[in-house]
Amino acid sequence: MDIQVWSDVICPWCYLGKRRLEKALSEFPAEAKVTYRAYQLDPSPVRQGLPIKEALAAKFGGPARADQMFDHVTSVAAADGLTLDFDRAIAANTFDAHRLIAWATAQDRQADMLEALQRAHFQDGVDVGSRPALAAVAAGIGLDRDAALTYLESDAGTGAVNADLNEARELGITSVPTFVVDGKYAIQGAQETATLVAALEEITRREAVDAGR
Repeated sequence: MDIQVWSDVICPWCYLGKRRLEKALSEFPAEAKVTYRAYQLDPSPVRQGLPIKEALAAKFGGPARADQMFDHVTSVAAADGLTLDFDRAIAANTFDAHRLIAWATAQDRQADMLEALQRAHFQDGVDVGSRPALAAVAAGIGLDRDAALTYLESDAGTGAVNADLNEARELGITSVPTFVVDGKYAIQGAQETATLVAALEEITRREAVDAGR
């Protein structure tokens, strides 16, 4: 089974969706290959060091509304063992973060890099729009900091990220996480683990029926 996951580094539901997918696959008997694909919730430039609470309060109708949203997703994530600290989180344009994930993919560390970036953003207050900060995150999982920074200071990986973004548009993906299974079945949102398991089982059943025709 092939699972392509479109997600953004600073999307809390994507962080939760990744955790739930991992749990689902641990309960799912068939083998699955998971590939994470780049998506940007907001490709606009972001002022460096801008607290995410400030950025989203302006976007979603004021601090009270933003706090409601933060409290809700924080509570849901906590039930799955994830910590979201929106008091520390920094708003960021994630294009370079996705480029770094592409670099890590070439070293068979894609999922590790994505997890490290999500943890850096949601728990550690790291500005994942900063290239030096991104290189430090790479070093934190045992990759070469200087090589990461050199890569980020070049245009490397731009084509790979743009290809993911373009494919998302072609597929009509407008929200993340979106899981595309075997190129035919789309599962949207950070579904409960049990729901994901049931969906994967149903897809396996359908594929078996189609193969038998």
